[in-house]
Amino acid sequence: MTIPKGYLLLFLHAHLPFVRHPEYEEFLEEDWLFEALDETYFPILRMLDGLDRDDVPFSLSISLTPPLCEMLVDSLLLERYEQHIEKQERLIAQEEERNRGSAFAPVVALYKDHYKTIRVLKDRWATPLAGFRHFMERGFLEIVTCPGTHPVLPFCATEKGRLAHLRMAVKNYEKHFCTKPRGLWLAECAYVPGLEDLLEDVGIEYFFMETHGVLYATPRPDLGVYAPIYCPNGVAVFGRDVETSQQVWSADSGYPGDPSYREFYRDLGFDAEYAHIKPFLHQDGIRRNVGLKYHRITGAVPLHEKKIYDPAGARATADRHAGNFMFNRQAQVKHLVSRLGHAPVITAPYDAELFGHWWFEGPIFLEMLLRKMAYDQDEIKTISAPQYLERFPEHQIVKPTASSWGAGGHLDVWLNERNDWIYRHLHKAEERMVEQARLHPEATGLLQRALNQSARELMLAQSSDWAFIMNAGTMVEYAEKRTRDHIHNLNGLYLQIVEDRLEDGWVSELEARNTIFHEMNYRIYL
Repeated sequence: MTIPKGYLLLFLHAHLPFVRHPEYEEFLEEDWLFEALDETYFPILRMLDGLDRDDVPFSLSISLTPPLCEMLVDSLLLERYEQHIEKQERLIAQEEERNRGSAFAPVVALYKDHYKTIRVLKDRWATPLAGFRHFMERGFLEIVTCPGTHPVLPFCATEKGRLAHLRMAVKNYEKHFCTKPRGLWLAECAYVPGLEDLLEDVGIEYFFMETHGVLYATPRPDLGVYAPIYCPNGVAVFGRDVETSQQVWSADSGYPGDPSYREFYRDLGFDAEYAHIKPFLHQDGIRRNVGLKYHRITGAVPLHEKKIYDPAGARATADRHAGNFMFNRQAQVKHLVSRLGHAPVITAPYDAELFGHWWFEGPIFLEMLLRKMAYDQDEIKTISAPQYLERFPEHQIVKPTASSWGAGGHLDVWLNERNDWIYRHLHKAEERMVEQARLHPEATGLLQRALNQSARELMLAQSSDWAFIMNAGTMVEYAEKRTRDHIHNLNGLYLQIVEDRLEDGWVSELEARNTIFHEMNYRIYL
């Protein structure tokens, strides 16, 4: 067996905020989950299934955050997803008839096959999460966790608050995967010195950081980001490789911008005659994306000048890009070995939703890349973080520096003039949560339920998604409302507790509405 010269750690960060609204028959933001299932999560499961079926040796790592795990097993959301799939199947049947014999027919056929495959996979496993767990148990997939509701941990007001999110990460992972997590993805890669001590407290062995957080460590690592480092307490860190990120993410030179790939911004929901598409919109009748996109990127032309999408041509391009990515990694490894004298690991993390949702052909690219790496060369192999640490256990001990993978490499995406108002409220709410946990360490009955729900409301308010959305300027009203609602709920529970007038009905209403973390035990704040 040939010993590889280096290794590729492919990592997908899969996360969505917890969005569940039983108080409405349908809710626009729940479509975020349905779109991700359609275009990212099920296509990745299809890819994993095909590689497993063909006995392709590979390793892939993914973070499934606690809010996403909770949604992927939620009966209400899965029931609504089934309704969504049925609507898509009806729309495709209508489109198949309307476009019979036209230039759009091959694209409609692609979507028909796409949803047929989703239905097969959906019926195979009780929940989408069960599919990911299946491939973890098969040994192909390394699944890591993420703090609580994906908060920017450095912005928590107290160490107990940060530790609570990490404890919840472990508890939720154990619930869903029946084992303890070994690794963790820090939300937004937001790190400040000292977090590694909290990670050690909850049993985490390794985590991931943005490039400069490792490169500017003290002392600077001899091998840069091409080998893990150890924090002084022994927790390992893997740093992101810039070169692999640029090849995929770059707006100018990244693969997803190729003219033959599917155009994201032109959708049947806006192209079709209103009477034709209205039955497939929400009850408000407002035009929206329905997921069927018939055109390719084409180039720097207006949307109405985009050319018809060619599935076969796009697939050929994805194959070519996979080969190019592998070639570049081979050249990179050769260069690194000559400079470092060590078998490097190239850590390549991406948002999972890039593959499929934003870049429709992304899962095809991934599958072709993994097949090519398995059979077309032997210089570089895929590996997971635990596998690399077991194979190469000795690494330099350094102190990483503060960093994130947000714009600019710091934390201003989540703290600026557009969202800074939330933190005075979040900090006060967290201090109240810690205070009440300390005052009532042995609560039972209604008080225990109220404290558990207070912890849920606090964590939901602390999700980094709300500050990110406010900064981006999209869906701002929803993000602000979610922040205010959860803080209002926690403060209301706090006043009822301190004034000894808890209302069972209101606690029950909040429990039914914000159902995340059934395993919640408020004592994680002690």
